[in-house]
Amino acid sequence: MLDTSRDESPAPTEEPRGCLFALSQPPLMIFLAVIGCLLLMASVHDLFLL
Repeated sequence: MLDTSRDESPAPTEEPRGCLFALSQPPLMIFLAVIGCLLLMASVHDLFLL
């Protein structure tokens, strides 16, 4: 027989947010893109202009 008693609390509906959720945030992606562009520009400068 199916137990339908309400003695136990229901499972939490909100799941824990992990690393992929943090990486999907626009401010973090903009920051990482700026850092990546700076590193790319520095490496191109070192390779071709020095």
